[in-house]
Amino acid sequence: MQVYILAFIIALLASWVLTPYVKKLAFRIGALDKPDGRKVHHGIMPRLGGLAIYLAFVIAVFATMHITRDIMALLLGGTLIVIVGILDDKYQLPAKVKLLGQIAAAFVLVLFDIKIEWLNNPWGGYFYLEYLSIPLTVFWIVSFTNVVNLMDGLDGLAAGVSGIASVTVILVALQQGFYPVAVITAALAGGIIGFIRYNFNPASIFMGDTGSMFIGYMLAAISIFGAVKSAATIALIVPAVALGLPIMDTAFAIVRRYTNGRPIFQPDKGHLHHRLLAMGLSQKQAVLLMYVISAVLGIAAILLTEVDGYLAAGIIACIISGVAVGAKKIGILNDR
Repeated sequence: MQVYILAFIIALLASWVLTPYVKKLAFRIGALDKPDGRKVHHGIMPRLGGLAIYLAFVIAVFATMHITRDIMALLLGGTLIVIVGILDDKYQLPAKVKLLGQIAAAFVLVLFDIKIEWLNNPWGGYFYLEYLSIPLTVFWIVSFTNVVNLMDGLDGLAAGVSGIASVTVILVALQQGFYPVAVITAALAGGIIGFIRYNFNPASIFMGDTGSMFIGYMLAAISIFGAVKSAATIALIVPAVALGLPIMDTAFAIVRRYTNGRPIFQPDKGHLHHRLLAMGLSQKQAVLLMYVISAVLGIAAILLTEVDGYLAAGIIACIISGVAVGAKKIGILNDR
């Protein structure tokens, strides 16, 4: 059996088994999500489900991988972001405190010399980032961490979209021969998919910030790890395109709140999933539609690895144009 398949199976089974125990823990420590005017659920729900994903991931990594210095850096950074997530799921940390925790977790990778030091020039050569390397690395990680976090608004939505993005990264890593990236991402994908059993509508547990921040952090960290090992910017582009839906939804949210004079970090009901529900779709229909869109973006990400610079730019332009037209059609920039 291929190692990446073994890592996926171990993580899937571990997540499946551990989630009910994490659910009991969430009730015991009071890590609960109470309904309000912005949320779509109506009863008290346990959070903290991401802890099962994290534990399953760690078990699979230790069972299938040689723990090098780089892998240890990813595990340490992931552990720190999980600690921040657990505290937030229980105590509802202020946004600034969460941001500081995310920055600290990003610097774990920087301290282990895992950072974005160059970008490929599509027409030959490299762009060396020099003094911009560290701030760009921290920005990349914090952005991914929050993108998945903001996507977590419907049962199974963030988990499913992240699972699709993870599978996309695995396929490209195998295609390009980045086998350590494939194995560690398979461990992440297995943990996510095992958790979906309990998180898809009607959910019995939420992943909480513990899960959404951990998944976003790991996808960002894995992409940088792949770029360092392969000297190829494609390792950064693939997860960014595969997560194009939450990335663009977050970008629209920032623009919407700024243009309407609202604080950028103030939650609202203008996200894509809110708009789909307002159009009459059920939770399951909205989530499945967004799964389909994410799968299409995943296919586009895979295609990007096979084309030259001009055609790749054309594909990205088509994606951005299509999303912009769709966003305007459903009024995602409107404040109402």
